[in-house]
Amino acid sequence: MATHRNIYCVIMAGGVGTRFWPKSRQNRPKQFLDILGTGKSFIRMTYERFSGMVPDDHFLVVTNARYKALVREHVPEISESHILCEPIGRNTAPCISYAAYYLRKIDPEAMMIVTPSDHLVLDQAAFDEAMSDAVAFADRNDALMTVGISPSRPETGYGYIQKSDNNTISRVKCFTEKPNLELAQTFLQCGEFFWNSGIFIWKVDDIIEAIEKYLPENASLFAAIGDKYGTPDEAGAIERAFAECRAISIDYGVMEKADNVYVRISDFGWSDIGTWGSLYQHSRKDKYANAKPAENCYTHETRSSIISVPPGKIAVISGLRDYIVVDTEDVLLICPRSDEQNIKKYIDEVKYNTGDKHI
Repeated sequence: MATHRNIYCVIMAGGVGTRFWPKSRQNRPKQFLDILGTGKSFIRMTYERFSGMVPDDHFLVVTNARYKALVREHVPEISESHILCEPIGRNTAPCISYAAYYLRKIDPEAMMIVTPSDHLVLDQAAFDEAMSDAVAFADRNDALMTVGISPSRPETGYGYIQKSDNNTISRVKCFTEKPNLELAQTFLQCGEFFWNSGIFIWKVDDIIEAIEKYLPENASLFAAIGDKYGTPDEAGAIERAFAECRAISIDYGVMEKADNVYVRISDFGWSDIGTWGSLYQHSRKDKYANAKPAENCYTHETRSSIISVPPGKIAVISGLRDYIVVDTEDVLLICPRSDEQNIKKYIDEVKYNTGDKHI
């Protein structure tokens, strides 16, 4: 992909990743883990995915203040001044607002690609082509671009985007939050609905104009910081802005309301790897359909389970079918794969009884 001279990549890396507990913890969440066993963390893979199209000095990471050192550890190529620290989590609209107003100060003609830090992409060439098309379209038009993924199954864990025509780049008709199974099956059969990847492309002026129109209270807070971006006064000003701003997603706050939203239809082997179940789908399995470590894990009469144990630890597992088994230094989780939506409930129970030390 040819590099756009004003292109910037904003990596959103503030989430805690509770659905991957007990592997993902508050002090080292999912985006900083090598859950896939590739030797690289999710945030490292995200950086490398964009490094061929974005110069190192055009990357920004928006993360919780507590993760700044982890970002430096995993992506040392990104300068410390480009790690924007949120004092508290306020969902994606404030995160993107912070990055947009910061970028407008350093480069008013910036083109932004906004991406989650913890997703999987298997086909880099198809990904590059999709990004190139989206950047070119957003450059020529006053458009808020998103990327839709061709669905391969009736997935209930993703949001959906409905396109309005049969072109590769189409005006968005509507967004739909996570549907039930029956509706997801209808979406799959219809052919007009695509998974919402959470990747956005737009000119900085276009997204700021939309934030001013649809989230004026948030816009005024970040605009008021003005000349403090990039100075020692930035942290204090941002802390006050985040304390007052509305917690809302960019999808709900802007994208669902704007009339200049377009989607680039894509198929580049994408998954948000949001749960142990989705990790199971993308993991190598043995002849009994178990996703487990290649060494020191012995299974008997065990089928279709995902097993994660610390390196060097011997695990013997017998008589399980369709289970999640995750062992860490201080927490052991064993539950049916069908119960993984209860993991947040398990976390709440542990936290109620023992505090934050195991969370």
